Amino acid sequence: QLQLVESGGGSVQAGGSLRLSCAASEYTYRKKFIGWFRQAPGKEREGVAAMYTSGGTISYADSVKGRFTISRDNAKNTVYLQMNSLKPEDTAMYYCASESTVIAWLAPYEYHTWGQGTQVTVSS
Repeated sequence: QLQLVESGGGSVQAGGSLRLSCAASEYTYRKKFIGWFRQAPGKEREGVAAMYTSGGTISYADSVKGRFTISRDNAKNTVYLQMNSLKPEDTAMYYCASESTVIAWLAPYEYHTWGQGTQVTVSS
């Protein structure tokens, strides 16, 4: 049984928008830190945004502040990533991940439960 399932990726032109969804199981959602991460070919995985599902506290990477918004729907155990003003450099595989306790919210090494990813491609 998959614990985290991402969806919503696709191909858009620069300036466009996409909304990614991360559907979690009850166990991987409640009282957890859920983060969005991305990995472009040949590059390391990097944190984009993260939130604590029981408090709503949020953290963003500087590269996406003002363009991306992370949100949650507790009734659906789902975390969203609204991506606006997309740039070609946002092209990557996007993953969500869950963890009970983290210190560095956007550090991939802090998270041990991962989804399979959804591809986002932004053309110029």
